[in-house]
Amino acid sequence: MQSGLRVIEMGERDDDGVPLSAEASMELIERERRSVGRRLAVNQAPIFAVWGVTFLIGWGACYLAAPGGPRVLAVAAAVPIVVVLYAVAIAVPIVLGARAAKGVRGPSRLSGAMYGWAWALGFLALFAINTGLIRQGLAPATITMLWTGTAQLVTGLMYLAGGMLWRDRVHYALGVWMLVVAAGSVFAGMPGDFLVLALAGGGGFLLWSGLSLVTGGRR
Repeated sequence: MQSGLRVIEMGERDDDGVPLSAEASMELIERERRSVGRRLAVNQAPIFAVWGVTFLIGWGACYLAAPGGPRVLAVAAAVPIVVVLYAVAIAVPIVLGARAAKGVRGPSRLSGAMYGWAWALGFLALFAINTGLIRQGLAPATITMLWTGTAQLVTGLMYLAGGMLWRDRVHYALGVWMLVVAAGSVFAGMPGDFLVLALAGGGGFLLWSGLSLVTGGRR
């Protein structure tokens, strides 16, 4: 059972000492469930904002360094920027989820932990698969779009999973948008894919961050 949920016992009475009816008991249980849910929910606004900054700055830096682009930034500088920003963006939901689940027991804690680690596992698998494909002799331009497209694909699928897990339409809609951006980036080619990811991807995350604040910043 989730920590902080008051146990509703048989024969529960109201303030006047009158036993609660079955309907009143169910309403009381539902109020307790919503109250605990609000206390344990993870604020999504900062997570969306971190991803927005990651896409805007990280992929924007790659566009500025890519052949065919402005070439005002060295590739050796752009790649570490993307790696560091992605590492931070992946860590943020794991840390916030762990804090929200602190003291929680049962299925809720397990689901949150599994979802958080799915981010890391997904990107580890992506790295292994892409590395294996590259060793088969892919062209340089194809390699770049492979990394950007698949990274965006994993991100979109994880947000779809989060939307289903918490029945959050905003979360799910963001996942759909990320998948659209992933496909659009590949069709844009090089170096347009970086620009699509930076503006449409980063802008989408920042927009959803704002929407999350408007709707309460909760799942």
